[in-house]
Amino acid sequence: MSSLLVINADGPETRVALVEDGLLGELYIERKRERGIAGNIYKGRVERVLPGMQAAFVNIGAEKSAYLHVSDVRGTPDDLKRLFAGDAGKSSEDEDEEEADRRRVGSGARIEDLLKEGQEIVVQVTKEPISTKGARTTRYVSLPGRHLVFMPTVDHIGISRRIASDKERRRLRDIVESMRPPGSGFIVRTVAEGISEKELKSDMEFLIKLWNEIVKRSESGRCPALIYNDLDLLLRTVRDMFTPDVEKLIIDSRSEYDRVKKFIAALMPDFTGHIELYDGTDPIFDGYGIEIEIDRALERKVWLKSGGYLIVDEMEALTAIDVNTGRFVGKSSLEDTITKTNLEACREVAEQLRIRSIGGMIVVDFIDMDRPQNREKVTRTFNEHLRRDRSKATVTRISELGLIEMTRKRTRESLLHNLTEPCTYCEGKGYTKSRNTVAYELLREIRRQGDLIESDTIIIEAHPTIADVLATTDHAFIEDLEKRLQKRIVVKGRGSFHMEDFEIHSPGEKAIEKSDLAGGREREEPKRRKRRKRALGSPADVEAMLAEEEHAAAGSGGGRDNSGGGRAESNDSETAGGNAGGHGNGEVRNGFAASPGAGSAGTTDVAPASTDAPEIKPTE
Repeated sequence: MSSLLVINADGPETRVALVEDGLLGELYIERKRERGIAGNIYKGRVERVLPGMQAAFVNIGAEKSAYLHVSDVRGTPDDLKRLFAGDAGKSSEDEDEEEADRRRVGSGARIEDLLKEGQEIVVQVTKEPISTKGARTTRYVSLPGRHLVFMPTVDHIGISRRIASDKERRRLRDIVESMRPPGSGFIVRTVAEGISEKELKSDMEFLIKLWNEIVKRSESGRCPALIYNDLDLLLRTVRDMFTPDVEKLIIDSRSEYDRVKKFIAALMPDFTGHIELYDGTDPIFDGYGIEIEIDRALERKVWLKSGGYLIVDEMEALTAIDVNTGRFVGKSSLEDTITKTNLEACREVAEQLRIRSIGGMIVVDFIDMDRPQNREKVTRTFNEHLRRDRSKATVTRISELGLIEMTRKRTRESLLHNLTEPCTYCEGKGYTKSRNTVAYELLREIRRQGDLIESDTIIIEAHPTIADVLATTDHAFIEDLEKRLQKRIVVKGRGSFHMEDFEIHSPGEKAIEKSDLAGGREREEPKRRKRRKRALGSPADVEAMLAEEEHAAAGSGGGRDNSGGGRAESNDSETAGGNAGGHGNGEVRNGFAASPGAGSAGTTDVAPASTDAPEIKPTE
């Protein structure tokens, strides 16, 4: 499988496209003003400890406090010895980094025993802030290098499961075991297959030196503070994705080209001949046809070659993907047509999940198939196409209704959330009320409020489309209201009005306030009483209930209840103390010490920061 890394870095954002067999496989975007924080290491302060959630919120100097689950909190070195008792050095031959993460949970320790409010701790961001959630963090720090991932607080060796040869796995394990400092851990990455002991030792020494620098920063810096800044997207791509499977890396910026060449010469000199500077006249993503694929990835409807299509709906709780035959009519039988469409959709769904970076709960609604063997074939094909995916996915068997339920690890915002924003016209709902609905709401409002206008003329101002409905199709209802109210009604179209907005007033007077039952948009604070479910009754009973609610709201001062919970990983942005504070005394950028910067003002008597691990000395 031939692959290319195409990098657009000549503007205010860096875009990286992995092209596999001529098709867009993965897309990464990082804006220079909005750099991601995943991989960064912070010295933070525990804001809240929540035993009921077995989690804590940590102030790391970001807009929202970071989430820290008990499974990501390590205790003292004695705790670690107990967790890994009898395990050190004998990890499974096919174990990878995620399995190592699962092994560390099981001590039974509770969050309130491990952390206290006000305590200063060192954490690493494992997941970017997504939607309303803050970043997810861990106290199990890992530092990735070219060939190794260093875990200074875990006594463990793991080998990438993508290294298939048992002989090579044993060789790499023996090399790492002989060189690693006591009590530390390493994961051997896939690109380490076949490399020499000298290269592994060089990578290990660099990571150990980097960790010792982080330890020093954590002991002297203020809190909250950024003490290690991971590589930017460009260099992270070179480190993690520029593997022997990639034929070449093409970049369109001379300055970034030079920076990448220096990085490659220092870290991976064997790849210096595989980097190329793009010199085409068209933008690089246009030249390689990637821009069209990005636009396609933002569409709700995705066409298949056969004429079928997918409908992709990203929602708060899950993503639903619907498969349809569309224009594909097949040749032999309905079952055969449906099965062929589903098999074609398997590949396209797997590709769209990667390109769009869709994570969380996903439901794929394949077209119903009668034969169990066809359902099994679709399940098997779908799993085969998912094997290329770097993100871990868990897939259930296809049901009799044609549904496949799956989860895909979410580490960053989806492409849709990255490149779009809610529609300002419909306020993100994706729809507006129909013209007839708004017109009839307006008629009902005239009936409610018409008697409040003392003039013998009522002026109605609405969107031109609504005015046209009232002046033509529903003009008879306007005439009926004129007879009922004994007033003349004049309808005027206003192009500046929203489709759902309208105003009622007399000539030269200010528009009267709409009743609580009137339609239209809620421009500012929603009227809670409109949204609350209540019992129905006679008009007198309803009026009494409304009056009682207004009296109760006035008595409480209209204050908001900020004690709401939310989902387990939701970030509590109203925690005591806020998130004041910058990035602290100093930081390590890309493995090198940076000069100290201005820190946040400081503080109360709290426990000192501790990494629970001293500086590590390489073995001779």
